[in-house]
Amino acid sequence: MIHVSNRRSLHYQHGAFTDLVFYTDVFLALMNSCRAQSEVIVPSQPVVSLVGEDVILPCHLDPVMNAFDMTVEWARPDLNPRFVLVWLHGQELKTKKHPSFSGRTSVFIDELEKGNISLKLSKVKVSDEGGYKCFMPTLSKTSTVQLVVGSVSSPVVQMTKNNNGVLLECESADWYPEPEMFWLDGEGNLLSAEPTETVRGPDGLYTVSSRVTVEKRHGRKFTCRVTQRKINQTREKHLTIPDHLFMFPSTVVIGAVIGCAALLFIPAIIFVVWKWRQKKFKNKKRRHEDGSEHSEEEKLVTSKSDKTGFQVVNEEKEERLHLISVKEKRIMLTKQEKRVSLKMSL
Repeated sequence: MIHVSNRRSLHYQHGAFTDLVFYTDVFLALMNSCRAQSEVIVPSQPVVSLVGEDVILPCHLDPVMNAFDMTVEWARPDLNPRFVLVWLHGQELKTKKHPSFSGRTSVFIDELEKGNISLKLSKVKVSDEGGYKCFMPTLSKTSTVQLVVGSVSSPVVQMTKNNNGVLLECESADWYPEPEMFWLDGEGNLLSAEPTETVRGPDGLYTVSSRVTVEKRHGRKFTCRVTQRKINQTREKHLTIPDHLFMFPSTVVIGAVIGCAALLFIPAIIFVVWKWRQKKFKNKKRRHEDGSEHSEEEKLVTSKSDKTGFQVVNEEKEERLHLISVKEKRIMLTKQEKRVSLKMSL
């Protein structure tokens, strides 16, 4: 009896062990089956984030698996080192992380058991843009999430009066990627503006500016719109131009009045000057005719006076010659008398 009992006991133990091995094999087979079927799922569309914000790069296992004790790798293949975050044996392995992501990446620890292996990236930078690989080494499964980084700011508009109307200047800084700028009137119609000027700074951000000159016929309400389609971001600045900017300044009005008055008075001035010159010409002609008559009379008088004068001169000349002759005769007589006197004395 004892031997039979021992045999039955041994047979029972052997059967229990066999069952344990069987169920263990079944469990492992189920685990392997689950692992074989699980996929690393990420969104098909890029994830968009603005500079300075926090962003989540979604990644999860389907069917759900507990990933807490598994290895999870997030990496950027274009970087060296390429790792953004490594989760190993229930904790983060920080030694392999790229320095630019230090203190900015994490996983949702409480969600790992539910197969959520998403990456949280804090304080996004322009340099963070790119493809991020979510990799499960134990499953040999990987998928890539594309991150698009954007930066926006509100435009600033200035108004200046000029000769042709009002000059509107719009500027918007710190944009990424490069945006487009448009001018719209009050009804939403595009205005023909000068080409947009674009400048990229050392931080990789863009500054855009544009100018347009508007007149009163365009209305008083306008909009400067800056848009970036890739990140689906738009910023606008609405403005209303005061009426006085469309009015002519007082100096212009005064100048216009003076100009009109000049146009009216110039013909009158020309006519007056013409009449005055005509009158002056007639007076000069009359004086010339009168002068001709007087000149003929003066010629006659002059002729007569010339003749009389000639006669007087001749008479005076003859008288002087006569006096000289008399004087010379006296001198000669005196000399002769002296000679005679001298002879007699001898």
